[in-house]
Amino acid sequence: MMGSCGAMSAMMNWLPFRPKGPVVSVIRLQGAIGAGGRGLDDAGIAAMIERAFKRGKPAAVAIEINSPGGSPVQSALIAARIRRLSEEKSVPVIAFVEDVAASGGYWLASAADEIFVDRGSIMGSIGVISAGFGAHVFLERHGVERRVHTAGKSKSFLDPFRPQNPEDVARLERWLGEMHDYFIDHVKSRRGAKLADDPDLFTGEIWIGARAVEKGLADGIGHLVPVLEARFGDKMRLRRYAKRRPLLSRIGAALAGETLGAIEERASFARFGL
Repeated sequence: MMGSCGAMSAMMNWLPFRPKGPVVSVIRLQGAIGAGGRGLDDAGIAAMIERAFKRGKPAAVAIEINSPGGSPVQSALIAARIRRLSEEKSVPVIAFVEDVAASGGYWLASAADEIFVDRGSIMGSIGVISAGFGAHVFLERHGVERRVHTAGKSKSFLDPFRPQNPEDVARLERWLGEMHDYFIDHVKSRRGAKLADDPDLFTGEIWIGARAVEKGLADGIGHLVPVLEARFGDKMRLRRYAKRRPLLSRIGAALAGETLGAIEERASFARFGL
């Protein structure tokens, strides 16, 4: 008798018409943006994002974000894909920030309808940076002559082996300003009246946890499971999606150890003391 009751219970759990709780798709966006094969780029995670919105009928899509930023174009492409699918499928998007959502990482977070952070999460850094090096003095000291021939006066733009050209620097600053305006427009279009009237908001400054909420960069302090259970009930189910990597790529990365991409990503997180 006991055996038959157990079999009946197991069968009931598999019945397709048995009422179940709502499903929330969870997308993990971890790492620097556009940092080679290790990082996040639109082409590499497009299929994952599409599945999260289109498989079944999710009640919402939750995004776990832990990114120090990176390529502004890849940030914009990923965010635009999330917004397009959210509107096409009428599925709300909720972002949950872990250690950091800075620069391009915040660009991704602001694609969500709501943003929740931990009290220790690092947010903001709404700015644009270009970094390089200059080696012309080193070459001169060692008697090395660099020979460059171009067709087109701008082809040797910001050559690190030549002294800086004031015209090149002015042009770069103009480009960075235009990209910064693009970033600001995106944040304002997504956060709107939630943003505080603070002149430091778009200077590249960062805020932690509750201060980020105060500035309107986030909506509240909260973690993924408690927030979603409060919203959708304790029978809510999570369906997780992660970036897929080819088997040979995973084996190669394990054998190669600390690759250049890993070092670059580590340096990006180190900017925020992580």
